[in-house]
Amino acid sequence: MVRFDIITIFPEVFGSYFNQSILQRAQKKGLIKVFLHNLRDYTTDKHKTVDDSPYGGGPGMVFKIEPVYQAVKKLKSKVKNKKSKIKTRVVLFSTRGKKFDEKTARRFLQYQQLILVCGRYEGVDERVAKYVADEEISVGDFVLAGGELAAMMVVEAVARFIPGVLGKKESLESIKGSYPVYTRPEVFSPRRGVKWSVPKVLLSGDHKKIEQWRKIRRPIPKPED
Repeated sequence: MVRFDIITIFPEVFGSYFNQSILQRAQKKGLIKVFLHNLRDYTTDKHKTVDDSPYGGGPGMVFKIEPVYQAVKKLKSKVKNKKSKIKTRVVLFSTRGKKFDEKTARRFLQYQQLILVCGRYEGVDERVAKYVADEEISVGDFVLAGGELAAMMVVEAVARFIPGVLGKKESLESIKGSYPVYTRPEVFSPRRGVKWSVPKVLLSGDHKKIEQWRKIRRPIPKPED
């Protein structure tokens, strides 16, 4: 079981995503646990301030280190167990981070707790990356308004490798490969005189030929250890 603790100022955006389909079933089975934490709950002033203007000037606002530090400290303490050592990893989403990929998702499986820090605005005080987070992760060569979508992607990517989350292990594209797929009807006519047909080989019942057809179109990848 992997516990995901997500630190964000917009916890409400996650509800519908985590309460549907595969991730909902995984939570009901106890295969994963997802907890959402509002960063404002870890502030000490009456205005629940989580950001401030950057030193040196410049546009935008920067997440303060204090609430992030307090949140991570509190969440780590929640899973401490004297009888067995709990492995925790603190991940900060950043455009400067290491590119998230399948190898990283598999590596994250060795941890019982993943604390995901979602930044916003101009960024997060660099001392979070330097002293609080264990690593910085980027989900692509593009910029998002915050780390919330990145957190959803990481949770799902990691969860898919946990036995029992998917119906069959073969459902993983890293195992079966990614190739064109079809289903009924055999022939679809969007308008008169036009027919979009399923390749005959997939209707042949010849599993060897079908496997060869799929392999040609997309070789089955070999996942990294």
